Amino acid sequence: MTDQLTIALAQINPTVGALDHNAALIRAARAEAAGADLVVYPELSVCGYPPEDLVLKPFFLDKVEDTVRALAADTADGGPALLVGAPWRVDGKRYNAALLLDGGTIAAVRLKHDLPNYGPFDEKRVFVPGPLPGPVNFRGVRLGVLVCEDMWTPDVAETLAETGAEILVVPNGSPFEIDKADHRLELAVARVVETGLPLIYLNQVGGQDELVFDGASFVLNSDRSLVAQLPAFTPRVAMTTWTRGAAGWSGTSTERVAPPDALGAMYGAMVLGLRDYVAKNRFPGVILGMSGGIDSAISAAVAVDALGADKVHCVMMPSPYTSQDSLDDAAECAGLLGCRIDTISIQPAMDAFAAMLAPSFAGTRPDITEENLQSRSRGLILMALSNKFGHMVLSTGNKSEMSVGYATLYGDMCGGYNVLKDVYKTTVYKLSHWRNRNRPEGALGPAGRVIPERIITKAPTAELKPDQKDQDTLPEYPVLDDILECLVERDLSLHDIVARGHDAQTVNRVWRMLDRAEYKRRQAPPGVKTTSRSFGRDRRYPITSGLLSLIRGS
Repeated sequence: MTDQLTIALAQINPTVGALDHNAALIRAARAEAAGADLVVYPELSVCGYPPEDLVLKPFFLDKVEDTVRALAADTADGGPALLVGAPWRVDGKRYNAALLLDGGTIAAVRLKHDLPNYGPFDEKRVFVPGPLPGPVNFRGVRLGVLVCEDMWTPDVAETLAETGAEILVVPNGSPFEIDKADHRLELAVARVVETGLPLIYLNQVGGQDELVFDGASFVLNSDRSLVAQLPAFTPRVAMTTWTRGAAGWSGTSTERVAPPDALGAMYGAMVLGLRDYVAKNRFPGVILGMSGGIDSAISAAVAVDALGADKVHCVMMPSPYTSQDSLDDAAECAGLLGCRIDTISIQPAMDAFAAMLAPSFAGTRPDITEENLQSRSRGLILMALSNKFGHMVLSTGNKSEMSVGYATLYGDMCGGYNVLKDVYKTTVYKLSHWRNRNRPEGALGPAGRVIPERIITKAPTAELKPDQKDQDTLPEYPVLDDILECLVERDLSLHDIVARGHDAQTVNRVWRMLDRAEYKRRQAPPGVKTTSRSFGRDRRYPITSGLLSLIRGS
């Protein structure tokens, strides 16, 4: 029996399916943690999280198991043991497993019991739930291993405590959402109170498609005191020292990084999500339409902070309806960010389409069709530049617009990724003010003001016809966003939303617009998830339904 233990927390950024790369990260963290007894890694750290249907392929599982055995062999050198995560087959069934690698062998296997099946998670589709686990005996210390969701309910922790666990260890793949960090801490505290045991919470960091894992790992002692707090959105290896006393085990650490505020956390998620999407998919950079409006300005700022100004190419594509203010604002914003901006007029394309379609449009008056042709001309230009030079098109529509369909298919919706996809318009303004006052840790863009004040203060407009304003078509954004949050995030009824002080006709109209735009959202690019209900796997609504008839009758 030992009375001293050093446990390293390896908050790493794996890539789904990149087994050699992930193994290299695991080995590098182990080398950095030389002198530790044990290094703990995130959930499914060997294959990356979430692996989705990759785990249905036997050859992939074969490669995972080969990788785990090679990592286990490394531990024969007498250095730190490893607690890694991997998909694992037992009696022909697939499990989400935590594996203790020590002394050159796979010393213990613990199988995730509580499989999440909500929001972006569908683990029950690919994994079998494991039995309620007992503790792992590691060098005379009984470690209670809970894999991610196992901590969110009391059953697994209670079972581990009853069967003699002394320290709870929780490897996680928990994606970022606003206010989720507080919820995680509340749950961890609840498990500590229920069991009387200290708890290590180790979370993955990095972007994986629409999910961003924020890290922010932490350690609690049995008295609920915070022992360690790792940074958000940054890989880190941190050492914790544990001592057995009369009241059980207690830990100490020098790693205490204050978490970011709400807007800083959202901005950090956007930066990391874009950075990893571009890097892990091997794009040389991004290209985006710079309109002189706030959405493209904040998107460009995120891109420069994520990738560096040299990898961000902005294109201003004026029409006859583009104001001089927009031209000046776009140029000033690109100048503040230090990135390239080119100007390509869409007038020749407008003239060409007008001539091409004149016979078919004879006898009709200009309407939204001609407006959409402008947007699609811009989309075509951006895609042509992307095809020619390889940069990914970054689309710039926000969640308010995507909710109600205030966007053009194959126009401003075209692109490979969108950092504003889950960000309401009112929050876009808040983030713009925040970025002008703050330069995030690790940002590659400049300090100070990066978005001109006039971009933030002027009335939003698509500039597709003379004197056009967004509010000609939509309710004021504070009203629209509150209604949308009630409908999307909270699933409130029309009656309940009206009771908050909203006009019944406006609420009914927004609900209809939300429902009708589902077909557009299905064709939108992926983007960073920041709320509890992003469009896509969080919110799965049919395109074809009779919902509108119910709305009319309500």
